[in-house]
Amino acid sequence: MKRYFTLFTLLLITEIAIAVFHFHRFIRGFVGDVLVIPLLYVLCRAVTKIPGKKVLIMVLALAFSIEFLQLFSISERLNINNKVLQIILGNTFDGWDLVAYWFGILPVLYIEKQHIHGNS
Repeated sequence: MKRYFTLFTLLLITEIAIAVFHFHRFIRGFVGDVLVIPLLYVLCRAVTKIPGKKVLIMVLALAFSIEFLQLFSISERLNINNKVLQIILGNTFDGWDLVAYWFGILPVLYIEKQHIHGNS
């Protein structure tokens, strides 16, 4: 669990840096979305004992659900004024975000392969 928390911390710092320093549009808009999946995955693995496959399915379902809620302008409809919640929920549906989430599975598979084989 300590390994997952360390990975979570590193991914969170990376995501914050991407948001704060306004990297290239591809980095901010795509790579940032790719990293959301492993970020949430390692957080869940750090704080729960839910098996990896179930966590991955739950994380993907959450990411896809939030993206599809953007089709209905959920933040606007619920009159959400909290900036953090607005960032989490987003404002605009983008099909490329769904592609990014699928790519986010790859680092998770790598993390788990390393974990299973005892490599750090």
